[in-house]
Amino acid sequence: MTWQLRKTVVLIGMMGAGKTAVGTCVAGLLGVPFIDSDEAIEQAANMTIPEIFARDGEGFFREKEAQVIGRLLEGPPQILSTGGGAFLTPATREMIAARAVSLWLDADLDLLWSRVRHRKTRPLLRTADPRATLARLLADRAPVYALADLRVTSQPGYSVEDTAGAVIAALEARGDILEKVNQHGGS
Repeated sequence: MTWQLRKTVVLIGMMGAGKTAVGTCVAGLLGVPFIDSDEAIEQAANMTIPEIFARDGEGFFREKEAQVIGRLLEGPPQILSTGGGAFLTPATREMIAARAVSLWLDADLDLLWSRVRHRKTRPLLRTADPRATLARLLADRAPVYALADLRVTSQPGYSVEDTAGAVIAALEARGDILEKVNQHGGS
């Protein structure tokens, strides 16, 4: 048996939730492409995201982010990881709802902080108290993330593979996203 992904799955959630690691694993298990929208934005701009933020500001970045996500959603079914703020933009949420299924990879503050505290590539955390900033961002964003079609909670003791398995189970339970097929193409 193998899987057939019927529509793109857009992973949303906070920085450090595991969208890239889990998304890569899920894509590998399903045999579909994995795309990170932040990497696609950096390639399109020929700049890093911190450089875009510094030069053009967050508003400009969000506009370009929406354009890139829209372009990526035109492709075949895939696993698409988005930046932590992408789903906050109403037009981006609407675009995702119309063309894909959104899955919130939820993680609590302690787990997020343990994963991002040593990274210097997070422009929104370049503050005097980055943990407090992360806590505020999580509190502000969680109600919007809760609008996602599906939700899987990252657990501190889970491996990437465990979380990927939970994502696949959530997709399968939904019924219209993932289909088991035999090697000859029938279901």
